[in-house]
Amino acid sequence: MQTLPNLKLLQVFASVVENQGYSRAQQALNMTTPAISAYMSELETQLGFILCQRGRGGFTLTTKGEQFHRYSQEMLATLAGWQEQVETLKSAQGGTFSLGVVDATVTDSTLDLPAAIARFNQRFPAVFFNLSVRDPNELQQQLLEDRLDLAIGHFPLRASNLVTIPLYEEQHWLYCSPQHPLAQGDPDMRTVQQTGMVTRRYWNQQELNKRGFRQTNASVESIEAQLTLILSGRYIGYLPEHYAQSGEQQGTLCRLLPQHFHFRAPFSFAFRRGRARETLIRAMREILNPARKNSSES
Repeated sequence: MQTLPNLKLLQVFASVVENQGYSRAQQALNMTTPAISAYMSELETQLGFILCQRGRGGFTLTTKGEQFHRYSQEMLATLAGWQEQVETLKSAQGGTFSLGVVDATVTDSTLDLPAAIARFNQRFPAVFFNLSVRDPNELQQQLLEDRLDLAIGHFPLRASNLVTIPLYEEQHWLYCSPQHPLAQGDPDMRTVQQTGMVTRRYWNQQELNKRGFRQTNASVESIEAQLTLILSGRYIGYLPEHYAQSGEQQGTLCRLLPQHFHFRAPFSFAFRRGRARETLIRAMREILNPARKNSSES
């Protein structure tokens, strides 16, 4: 056989087998018996072997015919699935969706961003997905410039042209490494507050004061960098509970006076005002926060 059988020949063969004969397949195929016979003969010629026997005993498949029928059914099912996928692409929303998040969210099971992205992709397979990790101030700026469609994070500063909708609160604790002097004893609040602390670059003095500190000895742009300095044994700092969990379990991180040093960061998703009804933004909002209706921008 030089080429694969024509799809029409396979469909005729499948219908003949399903209806157990040429005569019964006439109605299903809307074809005459001679036409069906011609198609079957053409298929057998292309294949080089006999598919079925017809006679007084009725319609029966040969051994090779039975095997070929199984192969044909598998291929036709694959083609049907392929056709459905193509039709989905033809009617699917296209374009690009740009999502921005603060760092250290991959371990956050409350947000479960990987699952949210998977659901979005299943719904919009033709959309090119762009994911950026930035600090809160950069996320807000890129939203205002339409470089991002949606952003997720803790946004201490409010921007008048952005809509911010609450999602949940992220728990933070103060940590040090086991090598830090504070981990060796029983420090009081004053001692902790006078210890070298690492903070995030985007925290202002008001944010720092709310966390129980007046000054810092180091600053970072990301929580990963903050963890690195904490693990050095020379600094203390706040980390999200979910991000520090494995370190606590492995004994590489210690909480410091958890009854005093802790806070909950309100997480929200944000988008530029006027874009609430755009299809992709609405869809991701529904995925991230299905309990909240998207009928308004407030």
